Amino acid sequence: MDTNSKSSNNVAVILLSHGSSLPYAEKTFGEIKEKFIEATGLPTEIGYMKVSSPSIAEAVDILKENNNINRILALPVFLAPGIHTNIDIPIMLGLEPLETDPRYPDGVYPDDFYLSIVKDVEFDGDIELLSAIGPDKSLLKVIDKRIDEALAESQLNEDAKTGILLVSHGSRLNYNKEFITELHRLFDEECSYPNNFGFMELVEPNIPTSINKLVSENDIERLVVVPVFIAPGMHTTSDIPTILGLKEESEHSHSHSHDHHHDHGHGHGHHHHHHHDLEKVEFDGEILYPEPIGSDDVLIDILKNRIEDAL
Repeated sequence: MDTNSKSSNNVAVILLSHGSSLPYAEKTFGEIKEKFIEATGLPTEIGYMKVSSPSIAEAVDILKENNNINRILALPVFLAPGIHTNIDIPIMLGLEPLETDPRYPDGVYPDDFYLSIVKDVEFDGDIELLSAIGPDKSLLKVIDKRIDEALAESQLNEDAKTGILLVSHGSRLNYNKEFITELHRLFDEECSYPNNFGFMELVEPNIPTSINKLVSENDIERLVVVPVFIAPGMHTTSDIPTILGLKEESEHSHSHSHDHHHDHGHGHGHHHHHHHDLEKVEFDGEILYPEPIGSDDVLIDILKNRIEDAL
């Protein structure tokens, strides 16, 4: 990218993230930021919605302090739109929400709600909020890479009958389901393995339902469960492995290749369902569970292209 061009002068970028109580996500987003700066040459900072630092307002302050800018491109590093990208982040940036908040339709938030106590953004220039990544076909390259990495760790023969499950988070709004449905459609067109998709929470089909359907309709000895998430965090290192029966609730480590067992943990109280409420996974074969997308160069190219289109 030619950062000397008129279009990119005085422009900075905020890469927007949710934030996590675990260190993995911050490490991943630090890598994404460094790779993005190297690819674009643009002043860039991570802005976290919650928990992590810097906050979105703090990210704006950092960019103002270190650069002469009059325009900020706020790019959600989220795979799909949802409440965070369409409601929370616009409000945090001092913009109008993109739709009515289903949590508080009147737009009036309790005094202790995080949107009520978040620091206001102070910036005299223009802030443009871009859309979430969406079902970009380039993501299939990362998914294929993660599948290959998982299969390389399999304890079974190379010709073992294999199935693939793509796992997404789930959302109160329909966007996440639209995202993974379309991405799965693109994936299915190119994938030679039996495959399906499922949601961790909030939306059906859930993970056990999708696995049981996949293995009941196909002869499968080995299942690769691909977390279609940007960064590792509580969901990918604890919640999903617990649902899969790969981890007890009390375990704190996450490994890549596992033999399946049926001892499901109970999950965490701050989530929207308890894992023991889900149906049982009816699969006794090998489950392989690779890493999420992370700071893969494919993701950096997608983010770079989004910014180039906005300049």
